[in-house]
Amino acid sequence: MAADLGELLVPFMPTIRVPKTGDRVYKSECAFSFDSPESDGGLYVCMNTFLGFGREHVERHYRKTGQSVYMHLKRHVKEKATGAAGGAIPRRRNGKVFLDLELNRDFNGEDYEYEDEAKLVIFPDHFEIPLPNIEELPALVTIACDAVLNAPSAYKKQEPESWEEEIQVSRHARSLRQLDNGVRIPPSGWKCQKCELRENLWLNLTDGSVLCGKWFFDGSGGNGHALEHYREINYPLAVKLDTITPDGADVYSFEEEEAVLDPHISEHLSHFGIDMLQMQKRTENGHHTDNNPRPRVSEWEVIQESGMKLKAVYGSGYTGIKNLGNSCYLSTVLQVLFSIPDFQRMYVGNLQRIFDYSPLDPTQDFATQMAKLGHGLLSGQYSKPPMKSELIEQVMKEEHKVLNGHQQRGISPRMLKALVSRGHPEFSSNRQQDAHEFFLHLINLVERNSAGSENPSDSFRFLVEERVQCCQTRRVRYTQRVDYCIQLPAPIEAATNREELLAYEVKRKEAEENTRAPPEPVRARIPFTACLQAFTEPENVPDFWSSALQAKSAGVKTSRFASFPEYLVVQIKKFTFGVDWVPKKLDLAIDVPDFLDLSRLRATGLQAGEEELPDLMPPIVLPEDTRDNSMSSTDSPEIDEGAVMQLAEMGFPLEACRKAVYYTGNMGPEMAFNWIIAHMEEPDFAEPLSLPSMMDPLPSTSDSPTGATPLDNSPPEESVAILTSMGFPRNHSIRALKATNNNLERALDWIFTHPEEEESDALSDMADTEPNDNTFSNVNSHSDSTLSPDRETSGPRVKDGPGRYELFAIISHMGASTMSGHYVCHIKKEGRWVIFNDHKVCLSERPPKDLGYIYFYRRLSSS
Repeated sequence: MAADLGELLVPFMPTIRVPKTGDRVYKSECAFSFDSPESDGGLYVCMNTFLGFGREHVERHYRKTGQSVYMHLKRHVKEKATGAAGGAIPRRRNGKVFLDLELNRDFNGEDYEYEDEAKLVIFPDHFEIPLPNIEELPALVTIACDAVLNAPSAYKKQEPESWEEEIQVSRHARSLRQLDNGVRIPPSGWKCQKCELRENLWLNLTDGSVLCGKWFFDGSGGNGHALEHYREINYPLAVKLDTITPDGADVYSFEEEEAVLDPHISEHLSHFGIDMLQMQKRTENGHHTDNNPRPRVSEWEVIQESGMKLKAVYGSGYTGIKNLGNSCYLSTVLQVLFSIPDFQRMYVGNLQRIFDYSPLDPTQDFATQMAKLGHGLLSGQYSKPPMKSELIEQVMKEEHKVLNGHQQRGISPRMLKALVSRGHPEFSSNRQQDAHEFFLHLINLVERNSAGSENPSDSFRFLVEERVQCCQTRRVRYTQRVDYCIQLPAPIEAATNREELLAYEVKRKEAEENTRAPPEPVRARIPFTACLQAFTEPENVPDFWSSALQAKSAGVKTSRFASFPEYLVVQIKKFTFGVDWVPKKLDLAIDVPDFLDLSRLRATGLQAGEEELPDLMPPIVLPEDTRDNSMSSTDSPEIDEGAVMQLAEMGFPLEACRKAVYYTGNMGPEMAFNWIIAHMEEPDFAEPLSLPSMMDPLPSTSDSPTGATPLDNSPPEESVAILTSMGFPRNHSIRALKATNNNLERALDWIFTHPEEEESDALSDMADTEPNDNTFSNVNSHSDSTLSPDRETSGPRVKDGPGRYELFAIISHMGASTMSGHYVCHIKKEGRWVIFNDHKVCLSERPPKDLGYIYFYRRLSSS
């Protein structure tokens, strides 16, 4: 028999591998479905690629790769027998449990027992060889089988731990000198002190200077001023500002030239007014609390509909998603997306095509994993009601919570989460994240992976018209940008229970002074109309440079819809930062309507009597110009000293008052006061007014933009694909990226400000579309029509139409900040509201429409 097995395996020996260090063995879940060793058909693991496949998918992998040898894994789970007294018989140690697997069900291990079965299967004849079979198998096969059986599951903690171990503690951390210079870093409004860049900013931990990092190939980064600063004064450690969390921050040592650990980072940050460790306090069971938990308790009960007898529902579209530990932000977003027909058609409707054309490693293919999860949610295969016999058995055991006891197990998003979070510092962690940020991240991935095919994110895309007006000359500029979500402010001052709030605040302060228990909290109730009104009101433009004055001035911006999306996403801005960097969630309720009409917010474009600002770029300012050319006697500006003194008498720094009067064009103390309020958090607020030498302004042509890269510098193909997937011509996308150092966001702005270039590009490319004099004429003049996504247009693809909507989904957050707490979503399906709370799916009795964080609206038909 041994010789027979050896001869049988000889043709396949070159394809059988022993897992090496770094190889992932996918033995807990199928790459195309949620089948596992616990499923009826078990799981087949390829002995060459170590990918796992369910019974209905293993044949596809065999046909595509020709790999014939698979290990079949099957776990048999059964409930323990009960003794005469009704208790479980003491568990016997089962020698057949040898698979290192996570359990795919939530049960008490004391009440269940299981045994594992493994065998080799040779395709296409399905010849089976039971394991272990040491005597009869060749040595190489035996070693490979043992390695697969003993290998950790693919998604157990691996890479993060190994990477963290490689980062060493900096030798400067313990003895770091920090200057007592009074510098305090605000929680927002940062910019480089040398070039005013607002991204990739690093805080030097010795003197508190905020400077930009290196420039990267994709257009992000900075001008290297943080490194220049180190070379001048040798202060070694810096922390990246946007990476600070309660768990740590990204620290870099210029002297050691590598990322380092700083065990004293909290003390070093507190020196500059940043309190990172008090941002959240964690209890022993892993939940986050704050010093005043009572409003949060109420919020948890209302949003989860606690205390109500909710009826569990099953079937297609009613499948839950297991919580992997702080992964509910991902689950709620995916539940909502796959309730939208565009995503259903793209991924589930094309399931077989996506699977058939998937790469050799489908675990790393975005379309495959989205199709897998979409099918898991919509097929009903993983959401089946309990059998009548199970219910009777549970009643006999006097378990009263029958409905809750038979909640579905849900599907695990582990494979998709690992893929979409790869390389992302936040989503790849096990910490709670912001559902809004993850929604935008996922839409970005959909955009990247939809080039040349149907793009379901078209249903969210819309154009925003921004009107900027110079306060001194009254001249205007209209631009358009792409967006996927409208963010509404929540003006507390508009609360209908304002008197209650004021009374509560008085009582709270009295209790605090007298060390008494705080009063019962009061939740602010804000009308939705007040949120819309706050969104439409003009806002100050920081560092506005007026091309009419050719100098900085006061500017205001208003935003309107240049197009309305098919699905409108509305985020309520509930989260903010205090001056101590402590994130706070505003405790408020908003009467969000079921039906919404935004028609009055339709953009109108340039109006009769309005004069446009000249199309000029700001002068190039070199760092040495900023340092050396401050207020020379030859070009000293005219400043209304009377207005300066009025502001100084209010207690503002004299130099700040001078800048405010100058930048508002001597329009009086009131305008200057508004400028001060808008800029007082900036690091250089009280520094002397510094003017650059006035160079000849450059026209904003494609040949000589500020900071443009050489024309032979080809932009990354991935960036080009993102722009073309949004409907822009390829040549124009490349030109925009070249003109903006390959920065995607700036490239979009460049495209919108160069419509005439876009038209010439289309003509030179011999496009099939006719030239259009107005880039957005289709959007603005045909408000009741839908643009075809696959037609070549002169702008991004948008599905414009009427601005009337109906609410169909809500994502709600419970907790003190986005870094803690829990997410739940409610979705309206078949005329009923359904609550999706991780793996639990029930009919909703009272959806918390006033406590939502993100609201999803679908457009009403024009009929």
